[in-house]
Amino acid sequence: MKFETKAIHVGEFPNLEKGGAGDVVIPIHLSSTFARKEIDKPTGGYEYSRTGNPTRDALEKKLASLENAKFALAFASGMAAETIIGLTLLGSGDHVVAFDNLYGGTRRLFSKVFEQNFQIEFSYVDAVNVENVKNAIKPNTKLIWLESPTNPLMKLCDIKAISKIAKERGVLVVVDNTFMSPFFQQPLSLGADIVVHSTTKYLNGHSDSIGGAIMLSDEEIYNKLKFNQNTTGAILSPFSSFLVLRGIKTLALRMKEHEKNAMKIAEYLETSPKVKKVFYPGLKSHPQYELAKRQMSGFGGMLSFEIKGSFQEAKTFLENLEIFSLAESLGGVESLIEHPASMTHASVPKEEREKIGVTDNLIRISVGIENADDLIEDLKKGFRRIDV
Repeated sequence: MKFETKAIHVGEFPNLEKGGAGDVVIPIHLSSTFARKEIDKPTGGYEYSRTGNPTRDALEKKLASLENAKFALAFASGMAAETIIGLTLLGSGDHVVAFDNLYGGTRRLFSKVFEQNFQIEFSYVDAVNVENVKNAIKPNTKLIWLESPTNPLMKLCDIKAISKIAKERGVLVVVDNTFMSPFFQQPLSLGADIVVHSTTKYLNGHSDSIGGAIMLSDEEIYNKLKFNQNTTGAILSPFSSFLVLRGIKTLALRMKEHEKNAMKIAEYLETSPKVKKVFYPGLKSHPQYELAKRQMSGFGGMLSFEIKGSFQEAKTFLENLEIFSLAESLGGVESLIEHPASMTHASVPKEEREKIGVTDNLIRISVGIENADDLIEDLKKGFRRIDV
């Protein structure tokens, strides 16, 4: 079954058997508990919605199919998904090698929760160079944590090469695939062990649901993650599960438009005299352009750029846009723009931000599916308000 077909049908095939209603769309099962006739036989395998819910189960089946995984779990947020991975697979004294250019919330979780409360050690490296990852592995390394492309500098790492090294050393590889979505990149097929998503972003696609997901094929690890999902109660609600199910049905169509618009905007920004540098994997100027073509089937809808000038120029530009919403998050049908140093990465100490390239004049764009010409004209309006 091809991607577009799976996105619409997996988990939602109508039940036409006796007693089935034939629903084309999975219903929203709001019941918190499920009655049974026999004391030791839960009806349909369902007992309590924290443990299992038909709407969430349908979503998890669909999510697994999109990443060509055997299993998936849906969580209350992307951070909840990341937390369960850490609580399940790491313990005091363990070590993690992580890409240095991670989402600020992920680094906050690592430093303020895992390091401080569980004495887990983290080494942040520039994973663009595979040797940096290899050299950072220690005897107590349990995980390699990657984003590709990274947030917000759009750096890529060679998932296949890093996964090969990890398997030789008995280390698991986790890849945050939020930026690309399963439509443009499938890390499990490149050798990764676990994929994590913020379903809030491209999977849902409409900025109206917070959620997270884990996809994998190792049954033993899945059972451990599932146990902790149930034990901690970090589940996605039935209504949010329904919203993500609905959003996924147009994922393939949306991703194509996101990419088309992002490419047009990236090319425009490269020609602007008020832009210092553009970061987009689809540009030939991107340092990992060849890797992007090899590792992904498309370049996505995320890009960032450095505006000429200082923080004040960036502030003036951002606050004078009309179509772009000045907001955190990404992956919705509407275009969003933000200032990483002040917003998504504000929790990362300034010295660390600047070390990895998150400067005060860096701007990140989540390109929506509006008309690209309208978006470019809006950017031009913002640029006209600054003098550099």
